[in-house]
Amino acid sequence: MGRMSIPMVGFVVLCLWTVVVEGEYMKYKDPKQPVGSRIKDLMKRMTLEEKIGQMTQIERKVATPDVVKQNFIGSVLSGGGSVPAPKATAEVWTNMVDGIQKGALSTRLGIPMIYGIDAVHGHNNVYGATIFPHNFLVDYGRDPDLVKRIGAATALEVRATGIPYAFAPCIAVCRNPRWGRCYESYSEDYRIVKSMTEIIPGLQGDLAAKFKGVPYVGGKTKVAACAKHFVGDGGTMNGIDEGNTVISSNDLFSIHMPAYYDAIRKGVSTVMVSYSSWNGRRMHANRDLVTGFLKNKLKFRGFVISDWQGVDRITDPPHANYSYSLQSGIMAGIDMIMVPENYREFIDTLTSLVKANIVPMTRIDDAVKRILRVKFVMGLFENPLSDPSLAKQIGSQEHRDLAREAVRKSLVLLKNGKTPSQPLLPLAKRAPKILVAGAHADNLGYQCGGWTIEWQGVVGNDLTVGTTILAAIKKTVDPSTQVVYQQNPDANFVKSNGFSYAIVVVGEVPYAEMFGDSANLTIPEPGPSTINNVCGAVKCVVVVVSGRPVVVQPHLAKMDALVAAWLPGTEGQGVTDALFGDYGFTGKLARTWFKSVDQLPMNFDDSHNKDPLFHFGFGLTTKPVKGNY
Repeated sequence: MGRMSIPMVGFVVLCLWTVVVEGEYMKYKDPKQPVGSRIKDLMKRMTLEEKIGQMTQIERKVATPDVVKQNFIGSVLSGGGSVPAPKATAEVWTNMVDGIQKGALSTRLGIPMIYGIDAVHGHNNVYGATIFPHNFLVDYGRDPDLVKRIGAATALEVRATGIPYAFAPCIAVCRNPRWGRCYESYSEDYRIVKSMTEIIPGLQGDLAAKFKGVPYVGGKTKVAACAKHFVGDGGTMNGIDEGNTVISSNDLFSIHMPAYYDAIRKGVSTVMVSYSSWNGRRMHANRDLVTGFLKNKLKFRGFVISDWQGVDRITDPPHANYSYSLQSGIMAGIDMIMVPENYREFIDTLTSLVKANIVPMTRIDDAVKRILRVKFVMGLFENPLSDPSLAKQIGSQEHRDLAREAVRKSLVLLKNGKTPSQPLLPLAKRAPKILVAGAHADNLGYQCGGWTIEWQGVVGNDLTVGTTILAAIKKTVDPSTQVVYQQNPDANFVKSNGFSYAIVVVGEVPYAEMFGDSANLTIPEPGPSTINNVCGAVKCVVVVVSGRPVVVQPHLAKMDALVAAWLPGTEGQGVTDALFGDYGFTGKLARTWFKSVDQLPMNFDDSHNKDPLFHFGFGLTTKPVKGNY
C-alpha cells in the first residue's frame, strides 16, 4: 500500500520539473519561498478567467477532470450523501479525488483544486468511518482536549479518502431547540462553544506561528477547517432554519461572535457564511460583518466561503436576480462561491460584472490571494494527491474507542430512582431476564441522526458499520442473562414475563437543517406508548436518543431512570458503559431542558428562566462498579 507505482513516480517528477519551465524559474512552485512571495508571483501570471475559476466551487457530480481543466476550477465538494459509489472504499474515494485533481494540475499554471466535504461528526459521508456524537451532544464534562482528539481522528479519516478540507466545526450558539440544526451547536452558552473551538487545532494541527488571523494546516494528516455559519445562525426567531436573528448589536457580539475570535486565533483556514439574516439583512450580503468586522477588524486572512447556493438565496425567491445576488455576495466579501452545479452561469456572470467595472479587480484579487494563501499554507502545491497508506485510518479501532469514550462522557443522567434512596442505575449485569424495548434500541441510523451517509440520515442498520445499543446490551450483560427485545410490547406482555427490569430506547428520527425544525418537540409515536406500556409494568430506564431536549415531563413520573443519550453515533457500547456501571455518569446538560415548548426560548442567562424541567448544567452522577454483578 505504501509503495508508489511507476506512473505515480513519473507524475511527481513531472510536478517537480515544472518549477522550471522552458528556462523560466517559477517562484510560486518553489516551497522554499515565503508564502507571500509565492502568492504574488502566481497572481501576476493569472488571467481573469483563471482567477474567477479559483473562486468557483462545484459539486463532484459535475466535476469531471475536463470540466475542472477547462474552467480552471479552484474547488470541488461532496454535498451530503454525494459519494463516488454506494459503500465506496477509501481507494474508490481517492481515485475519484485524484482524478479530478489531475485535471486541475494539467492546467497552464497547475494550481491544485481543494476538495471539501461535510465531516461534521466524523467522516460522515463515508461507509465504515467512525461516526462520533453530534456537536450538541459533545459537552463531555466540558473537555476540550477530547474534542481536539476527535478533530485529529476526523482529519485522519478525511485525509484517508484524499480530501484535505472539512466544512467543520459549526460554532453556532443554539438559543432555541426548535431549530433543526441545534444538534450541530455545542451549547446555548457561548463560553462552552468557545472552548470547543479546540477541535480546530485537532483538525488542522497546533498553530506554529502566532500571527493573528493567519490560516494554518500542519501537514498531510491534517485538514483545512471551516468555522461556520457566520454569524448568528443559532439565534433565529422561533428557531426557524435560515431565518432572521432579531437581536441587538450587543447581543450579536456578546453571544454569537465570541467563538469566532477563538477560531481565528487558532488559525482556522476558512469561514462559511450563514444563510440566516441579522435584523432583516442577509448575512451573505452583509459587507459590514464579513469584510468590515471579520476581515478588517479580526484580521482574518483565510478565505470566506458561501454556503450551498447561499448567494442565490440573497433574493426571495432564490435566484430571482442572480447578477444582483452575485454582486452583493462578492462585494460583501465572500471569496469562494459554493455554486455548486451551474458553474458556467456563475463564471460568466461574474466575468461580466468585472468587465463592466461593477465588481472591481481589487475585490477579485483579494479573494484569490486568500484562496491561494490557504492552498500554499497547507502544502497543497507540494502534495496535491492522496496518500494510500492512510486507508487503514477509516473506522480504526483506536478511533472507535475514542468515539465510545465520547459517547459515555456525553450521556446525561436526568433521573435515577423514584426516590433518591432507591436508584435503579447502574443496572445489574447478572439478571435472569431483561426487556429491551423501543424502535431506537436496534437502529444504527437513529443513533447517528442526520448528516450520516445521506444528508437527512438513513434509517436502519445497513447504512454503515457500528454497534447498536441493543447489540451493546447483549455484549455487556452476563451470558446467563436472557435479553428479550420487542419494539413496542403491550402492557400484558411486560407484566406476564417476569422481567427484572426494562431498558426503553426511544427518541427522534433523523433530520437535517430545515427538515428538523419543530414547533412541538415531542417524541414521535410509538415512543410515548412504549414508555407507558413498559414503565407502567416493570422498573425501567428510558434512554432518549435525540438531537436536543424534547418533551418528557408527561412521562417522567412513570420512569425509574432517565438518560439523555443524544445522537451517539456508531459506538453504542458507550451507552452501556455507563448504564451497567463500567464507568460512572459524569455528563452535564449543555442546554436548558424545558417542561413545555410554551416556555421557549429558554436559556440559562434569560431573566425568565425560572422553572425548567432540568436546569442548564444539571446531571446526576454515579460511580463505576467494577466486576460482573
